Amino acid sequence: MHNRRARPTLRLLEEDLTDGWGSAGPRRALADGRHADLHPLSELPHPLVTKAAQCFGPHDADDNYVGQITSATRVRLLEIKTAQWRGGVWQDPRSGVCWLVVGGLAKGNHQDRDDFYERIKRENASGDPESWLPTEADDRLLKRETAARIRTDWELETQRLLAVALARVCSGGTDRITIHHPMPDQGTLAEVGLSVVSVREVDYEADEIEVEIAPDSRYEGTDLLWALTLRLLVSIHPPEQGWDRFRHTFSNIAEPGAFTRRADELARLVENNDLAVSEPGATGHYTHREHLAGKSVRGEAVRALCGVYFVPTQDHEALPACVTCADRMADLPS
Repeated sequence: MHNRRARPTLRLLEEDLTDGWGSAGPRRALADGRHADLHPLSELPHPLVTKAAQCFGPHDADDNYVGQITSATRVRLLEIKTAQWRGGVWQDPRSGVCWLVVGGLAKGNHQDRDDFYERIKRENASGDPESWLPTEADDRLLKRETAARIRTDWELETQRLLAVALARVCSGGTDRITIHHPMPDQGTLAEVGLSVVSVREVDYEADEIEVEIAPDSRYEGTDLLWALTLRLLVSIHPPEQGWDRFRHTFSNIAEPGAFTRRADELARLVENNDLAVSEPGATGHYTHREHLAGKSVRGEAVRALCGVYFVPTQDHEALPACVTCADRMADLPS
């Protein structure tokens, strides 16, 4: 499940790599304890971190390191070099993940006390080299980063499947795709039906789209199903306030050819491995106070008086009021 690509430990980042950074951001994040801001750790802008990731990638057949550090007999360390920097990489036998656990500079013709190799020998002889190994905090960050990677990969695959389906039906038609759970052993998350009707009448021309999400009963009402819903709707039509909803069916109306153009845009996003981004609404809507309780915190959608389905994430007072909502609000009994 975890990517074996070499990643640094927090101890190494805080104690060993005190200089040589390409930017000051990581050091500030470390000082403030904002470890989540460091993700992904294998891509931090330090030459030794970069070298470790290059030497120990996803596949062990591509490993390219100097050799084993012979003076490290209590903990098996594999050596990497870049300019004057030296590092020791330890591979976790349980997970297969490679960790950059110790680093430093080669200096003083290996006579200096702070020389990387002298430090390794000294710690191996009378210190505790196992203290360099990953801690529970490192494992937590690894799990969080792995979960984020799995989630992103799943959203990219969902978007890819949807792009293929939308290209088939954008001018009119129906299609159906199966969305699996992000974890491979959890089966199907939902079946998604997609249909587009091109209406060409004398006084009305539009493309009408409908997205029907049929979740597996195990995932009904889950956060993951809601994440799928958002990914589908944002991929097809990014504006947050443009969709109408009835249970698990969502509908939208656009000008002729809009979904054809969107299919082309989505194909480019898929090719570039980018996720579509939601576009905030342009008007403030009215909805029942009870509907708002907790919704903005949990990212759940509500229905406005005008019928629009939206997630209350913006400051409604900073937006112009929806005319339809205002009219219907005025009609309500005081």
